[in-house]
Amino acid sequence: MGCRISCEEGEPAAAAALDDDNLLSEILLRLPPLPSSLPRASAVCRRWRGLISDPAFSRRFRLHHRRNPPLLGCFHAGADSPSFEPTLEAPDRVPPGRFSLQADLDHFQFRVLGCRHGLVLILDPRRLQLLVWAPVTGHQHNVSIPTGFDRLKLVRGAVIRAAPGDVHFQIVLVVADHDEMQDGRALACVYSSKTVAWGNPILTLIPSGNEFPTRASGDLAVLVGHSLYWILYGNLPNILEFDLERESLAVIPLPANMFDVQGFTLMRAEDGELGFFSVSGLTARLWKRNTICNGVRSWGIVRTVELDKLLSLDSEEHITVYGFAEDNNLVFLRVGMSIVFTVQIESLRFKKVFDTYKWRSYYPFESVYAAGI
Repeated sequence: MGCRISCEEGEPAAAAALDDDNLLSEILLRLPPLPSSLPRASAVCRRWRGLISDPAFSRRFRLHHRRNPPLLGCFHAGADSPSFEPTLEAPDRVPPGRFSLQADLDHFQFRVLGCRHGLVLILDPRRLQLLVWAPVTGHQHNVSIPTGFDRLKLVRGAVIRAAPGDVHFQIVLVVADHDEMQDGRALACVYSSKTVAWGNPILTLIPSGNEFPTRASGDLAVLVGHSLYWILYGNLPNILEFDLERESLAVIPLPANMFDVQGFTLMRAEDGELGFFSVSGLTARLWKRNTICNGVRSWGIVRTVELDKLLSLDSEEHITVYGFAEDNNLVFLRVGMSIVFTVQIESLRFKKVFDTYKWRSYYPFESVYAAGI
């Protein structure tokens, strides 16, 4: 059955496009990737709903918007399971219970390691297992921790899709801990769901920690280009880089004065290079890794932002840097004791997302999700 929408006289081409299923699918494909977009369009008529509910269209819609998925909310480790807190407003707000992990929760210890490409990576240190969970579909995949990581406490990790729209994924585990590894090495290992196996361990030397151990931070890994990055804490601030294409590890030094700032997070700079966002007092600075000459690289400040010019802040207000959402280029800032904002790197637009006195590690969940479709 056709679906007619009234058109102004003189617009026969628009009417013809709506009567052509292929052209209509292309139009619907370009709707914003917000949770309410497809449900609203599917309510127009039976024909539109038939097109939108086709699994092939759903796959195309997710693939089309893979580079601009919305920030649906954040996961944090709850008492019994990872809890979801939405960040969008109605009608796009996802109910907190919609992304509830249904698993064998008995004696399960949860530690969220990260979210990416619609997947959540969870570590159970008691069972020495990893869980890759797709909250939108509910799919779960259990993976045993590889030999060599089972005795290490401070394991960090990241999950990525093998390719855009691919069902397969990779897990990257890293550890850099002088307490556990006296020879001062960083260790990485990659799991592929395609081969259902872990690869060989990958090693690199890390700067020696004399007074304090050097270890990978609990912050989320940041994906920039074909590499994952973690902050290394110790006597000297450094970054641990894992190149996904070469499967190699490297250590990148940060500016020596980074311990003088209140906090910082790695991010993707505006030109796609590695960068980081730091806060000192009420001043934020955006840094980028530059190439000077002969391959020598250094850090440079590309922008300085006076936060009290953008927000109503008291001069004594303490600002904590919470993390980074990759697809939307958002930095999370906690202001005072309870308010959590996001700031968009390019536009410097702020948005209040949480108001809570509970101190949590937030794991941004960015994904295409159509409620009820």
